[in-house]
Amino acid sequence: MKVYWLEQTEADVPMENDWLSANETVCLNAMRFLKRRADWRLGRWTAKCALSVQLDLPAHAQVFQTMEIRAASSGAPEAFYGNQRSAVTVSLSHRDGMAICAVAKSGAEMGCDLEVVEPRSDAFVADYFALEEQSLVAGASAPDRDRLLALLWSAKESALKALHTGLRLDTRSVIVDPLGDSFDLKGWSPLWVRFTEGRSVAEQVFQGWWQRADNILRTVVANPPPEPPIPIYLSAHFFDSASHWRPVAC
Repeated sequence: MKVYWLEQTEADVPMENDWLSANETVCLNAMRFLKRRADWRLGRWTAKCALSVQLDLPAHAQVFQTMEIRAASSGAPEAFYGNQRSAVTVSLSHRDGMAICAVAKSGAEMGCDLEVVEPRSDAFVADYFALEEQSLVAGASAPDRDRLLALLWSAKESALKALHTGLRLDTRSVIVDPLGDSFDLKGWSPLWVRFTEGRSVAEQVFQGWWQRADNILRTVVANPPPEPPIPIYLSAHFFDSASHWRPVAC
């Protein structure tokens, strides 16, 4: 299965809000805190740019106004165009002024996540990681410990999104196998995530990919098994008198 991947930063988001739908504008105006507003706008912008390429739509305000990312009853994002559900699956994540959007064909179970590599306590490991994962962490070198924890946590987040549960589920019920522990590799490396909730529930396996660049860790998992994510590259979008943008996939 092909998965398309786009990253954007706060600097990429237009200052105006004329690309939001009427419902989104109401939602934005109801948000009190600046950081929440900035994160929300960044996520919507990133998703709409990705969808405009995936759906082969022109990228300008009038088209973006007809796109919406709505929350399903589970909380998972769903893409709509012209008030109709789009035949794609989307997943979003943001952290520290950066957002990612993964897009795949409709019907896929998919989740993506973005994490910063940072120190995490032994208590965090004991509380949120399965015994198999704790053993991996215990065997990691000191320089790799924080990277491995970011990888394991990010893959858990991706799997919980694919399951449409989020952190409502016990994080120890999704067990990550990174299939290798070299953090010096370029590009995407494979991983597996096993999910089981009690002995009476059949085990479910997600396959996926992870990538590290500097202190940023990215993961995506899906069922059916995904190919390595295909990046969406956008040309520098610009505004003309009609407030048009022209993202171009490369």
